[in-house]
Amino acid sequence: MKYKWTVLANTTMGGLMASINATIILISLPSIFRGLNVDPTSPGNFTLLLWVLLGYMVVTASLLVSFGRLSDDRGRKRFYTIGFIIFALASIALSLVPYGSGVPGVLMIVVFRLVQGVGGGFIMVNSTALLTDAFPDNERGKALGTNQVSFLAGSFIGLVIGGLLAPFDFHLIFIVNIPFAVLGAVWSYYRLREEKTKPHRMNIDIFGNLSLSAGLILLALGFTYALTPFGNNSLGWGNPWVIASFLLGTALLILFVPLERKAKYPIFNLSLFRNRQFSFSSLALFLSALARGAVMFLVIIWLQGIYLPLHGYTITQTPFWAGVFMVPLMVGFIAFGPISGILTDKFGARLFSTLGLIISAVGLFLLSSFSVNFDYLQFSIVLFVIGAGNGLFAAPNTKRAMDALSWKERGVGNGIRTTFANIGQMISMAMFFTIAITVFSYTLPAAMSAQMQSLGVPSQLGSEIASIPASSFLFSAFLGINPIGTIINSAPQSVISTIPSASLSILRSGSFIPTVIGSPFMQGLRFSLYIGIIILIAAAVLSAMTRHRVISSAKKHQD
Repeated sequence: MKYKWTVLANTTMGGLMASINATIILISLPSIFRGLNVDPTSPGNFTLLLWVLLGYMVVTASLLVSFGRLSDDRGRKRFYTIGFIIFALASIALSLVPYGSGVPGVLMIVVFRLVQGVGGGFIMVNSTALLTDAFPDNERGKALGTNQVSFLAGSFIGLVIGGLLAPFDFHLIFIVNIPFAVLGAVWSYYRLREEKTKPHRMNIDIFGNLSLSAGLILLALGFTYALTPFGNNSLGWGNPWVIASFLLGTALLILFVPLERKAKYPIFNLSLFRNRQFSFSSLALFLSALARGAVMFLVIIWLQGIYLPLHGYTITQTPFWAGVFMVPLMVGFIAFGPISGILTDKFGARLFSTLGLIISAVGLFLLSSFSVNFDYLQFSIVLFVIGAGNGLFAAPNTKRAMDALSWKERGVGNGIRTTFANIGQMISMAMFFTIAITVFSYTLPAAMSAQMQSLGVPSQLGSEIASIPASSFLFSAFLGINPIGTIINSAPQSVISTIPSASLSILRSGSFIPTVIGSPFMQGLRFSLYIGIIILIAAAVLSAMTRHRVISSAKKHQD
């Protein structure tokens, strides 16, 4: 009795830490780039910004299945503890990145974030498996619901903590992880039990690992660089390196299937997908992540780069208040996550997982009706609805997938599920940014040209401003930078003198970019939300088609 609560407390803390770390960087990017003295609008630096955002996700997406299999074979407690140690060491290294170190400093953050991803991956893949092992069937939903709440709640807590700490010193967002990582390592080492699923060590499937990891990493690279401008295009889908990454990555993933069928000890148990309960639950999780992964990031850009500056918030205030404005989403999830777990234990998982997806789709539809300037009370209610839908879906979906697995398969099974979720988020970032920026790119030039003409800006200077990629305008607003002010300041005095002084003040103001990009951005966001709604409905259909069967806890002794 005491042990199961120890596992729940430890894995909840680990989930909070790992998920806080995943989003705390998002809200803190303006402080990081200012502290390192890097201009994200300079050529090549936009790619660095994407890697700071996506590097952690790339590692977890490509290595979790391997981590799950390794943990199943060599000990879940062992690698869960190692995950905390790696996470702590990477956080210490990140806290030592020097001020004003420019591009080398950003590269250091990218590398150490990749290392953090390894530690976070071991924590994420083993926490659900340890929890499932510790709790009986009739209490597993409640435990998994609490654990899932910790993961998603941490994502939103990270936004608030980042907003509080980053304006003082961006190093604080890394330092805050260290005591929790050290505590987690010591606690898990001394208090958790090691229950190996095999009586002997198994060989590592080297070719399977290489094929899967390299394939996913190449796809991640392709999606990442597809978001960067190439030639005269605002996106990089025509970049030969992007095309090559997709082709080679896809080929390696296709090759992975026959390699696994021939492997003596495969890392990816393909037979699990013959289990409809596991495969449909995992696919529903993938679609859910695909529908919502980037949408919330776009909402944060909306708040931090457009809405808050238009309402008089300064660049040092926007990170914190953007996090505060997102709190209703977290409240909705925390309120309904444990409730859905308890109800699932009593009434089954199908109803609540399906209902959660439908509610989330309704929330995205309501969100699409808002204008750039909105009433916050209505906005907060819609965010709460989306959070409640997330909460209703998470625990029952996880319980159905884990209940479908025998004891010896839970580590690799959870690795597969979490990989699906991370790949969904990664593809979501690329897909929805592509949609949003494409629509944004078509509508922004006309809006910018109209503004330049109304302010009396000379055509030569207006053309130079119009040549700035749409993605640079979007991220400049997000980071509180006005690239137009930089161009004007570098223009000859003879050109500047032709612009009315009142117009110069408007062009140099912090609210000019948010004003111009507001309407084009909302058009791209609405289109993304509509696609997300369709995907969530498809996930709800899959969830409704999935029956629930439990592999008894006694099964582990038979296995």
